[in-house]
Order: sequence, then C-alpha cells, then structure tokens
Amino acid sequence: MRFTRVTLFFIAFIITLGFYQLARHFLAEVEPQTFQATEEMMVDTANLLAELAERDLRNGSVDADALRGAFDAAHARRIGARIFEHIKDEVGIHAYITDAQGKVLFDSQQGRREGMNLSGMRDVSLTLGGGYGARSSRDDPDDSSTSVLYVAAPIGDPSSPIGVLTLFKPQADMMPLIRERRRIIYTACGLIGGGILFLIGAVFLWLFKPIGKITDYARAIERGERPPKPHIGIGREVNTLAGALDSMRDSLEDRKYVERYIQTLTHEMKSPLAAIRGAAELIDEDMPAVTRKHFLENILAETSRSERLISRLLELSAIESRKTLDAAQACDLRDIVTGAIEQASPLAEIAGVSLITEFPPTPLPVHCDAFILRAAVTNLLENAIDFSPHGESVQITLSANNGQTLLSIRDHGSGIPDYAREKVFERFFSLRHHGKGRKGTGLGLTLVREAAELHGGSVTLDSVPDGGTVARLTLPAA
Repeated sequence: MRFTRVTLFFIAFIITLGFYQLARHFLAEVEPQTFQATEEMMVDTANLLAELAERDLRNGSVDADALRGAFDAAHARRIGARIFEHIKDEVGIHAYITDAQGKVLFDSQQGRREGMNLSGMRDVSLTLGGGYGARSSRDDPDDSSTSVLYVAAPIGDPSSPIGVLTLFKPQADMMPLIRERRRIIYTACGLIGGGILFLIGAVFLWLFKPIGKITDYARAIERGERPPKPHIGIGREVNTLAGALDSMRDSLEDRKYVERYIQTLTHEMKSPLAAIRGAAELIDEDMPAVTRKHFLENILAETSRSERLISRLLELSAIESRKTLDAAQACDLRDIVTGAIEQASPLAEIAGVSLITEFPPTPLPVHCDAFILRAAVTNLLENAIDFSPHGESVQITLSANNGQTLLSIRDHGSGIPDYAREKVFERFFSLRHHGKGRKGTGLGLTLVREAAELHGGSVTLDSVPDGGTVARLTLPAA
C-alpha cells in the first residue's frame, strides 16, 4: 500500500509539473502573440493611410494641420467598445510622416517630431530601403512600460518611396488584454489541474481510508480481539474485500475454535476420568467402610468437577461465538445481580459464607443480554464464595457514576498472589480454593471477561490491603 501511495504521489507531482510547464508556455506566448496581432493590424492601417497620404506628398506638401485635427478629434472620442472582458475607451494609435530623406513632415503628437530627421530609425530606414520597417523603442530607457510599437509603410512605389508613414502605439494599451488572457490561462490551468488532483485525492480516500480500516480490523483480529466489522462506505470493491475478510475470519475462528475446545476438553477430562476410574477399580466390598467412603467421595468430587468443566465450556463457547449482542435489551442491573445471588445461594450455604448486599434504591439500567450477564455475575459470586473461609461474608455492592454502572464483589480470602495478577483471566488458569485443596475449572473468570467485553465494559480483580479480593465489573449505563 505504501508503494501505491508513492505512485499516486508521483502521478500527482507529474500532473502538477505538466500543468506548470503548460501554463508557463502559454503565459510566455501571450505577450508576443498579442503584439503580433496588433502589429498585423497596424500594417494594414499604415498601408491604407499611406495610400491616402501619397497624393498630398506628391504635390510637394502635407496638410499637417488637417491631419492633426483628424487625429485630435479621434483621440477625443469616447468609444466604450467591449472587447471580450476589456473595455476600450479611447483611440491609442498615432502617426508621423517623413519625406524621402527621413525628415518628419507631420507628427500627430502635437508635432513634437516635425522637422526631426529620423532616417536612422529602423522603421524609416528599412522602409526607404524597400523593406519592411518596424521597431519597438522605449520613451524612457529605464522603464519597460514606456515601450512603443512602430510600424511603417512606404508612400508611393515600395521600391523607391517618396516618403514613409509610420503608425505607433504604446504597448501599455495592450497590457489589459494581456493581463486578461493571463488570468484566463491561470484560471483554466488551475481549475483543470485542481480538478485532476481532487479526483486523485478522492480516489486515494475512496480506496485507502477503507483499506486502512480493514487493516486495523485484521490487526485487531491478530491480537485476539473481537472487533465488529468496520463501516467502510459504499465502495463495492472494498466492501467485497471486507466481507471476504470477515467470512474468512469466521471460518478460521470456527475451525480453530472447534480444534481448541476438543483438545482442551480431552486434556482437562483426562484427570477426573482417570481419578474416577482408579477409585472405581479400587473399591472392594471387603475394604473398610472409611476407605470405601473416601473413594466414593473422590468419585463424586471428580464427577462434579467434570460437570462444572463441561458447563463452563458450554457457557464460554456460547459467548465467544458472538461478535456483538444480537438481542440486547434494557435491563435493571439490580435484577440481574439478584438472580445471580439466588443461583449462588445454595453454594454459599454449603460453604458457610454469608452474602451481604448494598443496592441503590433507584434502577441501574444497562443494555445487556440477561442470560450472558447473569452467567458472568454468577461466576464472580461463585469464585468469591469458593475462596472465602467458612464463616466469612461476601459483600456485593452496586453503584452508578459518570454514565457507568459498577458491580463490586469482595471476599475475605487470602487475596491474589502477585505472580497470578496478570494470569487470572487466562483460559484454564486457576488457583486452589481456600480450604478445599483443589482447583477450579479455570474458565469462570475467562467467561466473565468475555461477557464484559461483549457488553462494552471491563472487569478487574485486585487484592485488598486488609485482606481478601475485590472484583469490579464496569458496564456502560443505558
């Protein structure tokens, strides 16, 4: 995926560079092309005016006053011509006429050049020599904005003209058109390039954001978590990938689940079955009654252990096979805990342990699967009872705070050894029960943790400084 991101980056870079070069080329051509178009128009106009001026010049004089009056009248006009986005308000063209020696006979700019010899200027010298005369000169050598475009036409026979008519126009008159064309180029390249980059970014987000979610989903599965299938939008390809990954997860989990439970059940059942078989083989009608009673008690104890092991495995498998609560309902946690207490009461009576409750008067609503949550609370209670000495009590407290409901179950046993603090929720890890000298199934706390996570909560088990252990089950309030 990193390679693809780098590839998309280089594609975007190349597109950006390409549009930059394209815009740069167009912008570089705007000014010369505009001047060329203007020069082409000025050539036509200069030749037309040269034909009009030829008769007067052949008669030996040019009516400078009449020509100057015509130009002044034209310059005084307010045109208001809209040329695309540019408004042209006044005439910007001027002219001067020279004789065959390059002496200026007429100048439309208040006659300031009249009498001057311009035979050294390119427009005049080239035209008098039978060529095409044009030049661009600055009125102020240090200011590029004062450039003026000069275009000349021969008066009379082009091969041996009797004079030259030169039109000239400040290049500043054309700058608004040039700036407008540049603005159009910037806008067009910006919109097209921005649109392409936007599409690339949209494709990147469309594909890689969902792929990132799928990657996080796969890594969470790898860590042993049970995350819900992520919501990744409406893209068919990524949804197909997510669905295939989810189906593969289910298939692999089901296969591993069955294999693990078969192996676990086989391993865990070996010990009680061997004990039952050994005791049954050694029982003899002629053996002392005390010995026979001892063997029968072993058989009953191991049978009970087998039943509890199978029961816990069934309960745990029912929880672990779920990803979410399919039929969660609003429940009062007080009712759930009360039902669990009723179920655990016979065990407490046999162990000589009293159950002390402290419930709030108001309901504690939670979204839950009542069966699963009750099984989890029952396991916590039975665990507390098993590790409580005879004659002690188990304190059961319910409370609510900051949108959370808390169930605390405290016993007065020997507490949790430091080495077991990180292992108590692992599957099949168990400590010996107080006074019984035997271990439990090692599945009860695993079941509690699975149930808590399924309900969006958590469970902790900690030793109490003055003796005993406190289990805390935290669930989000409804």
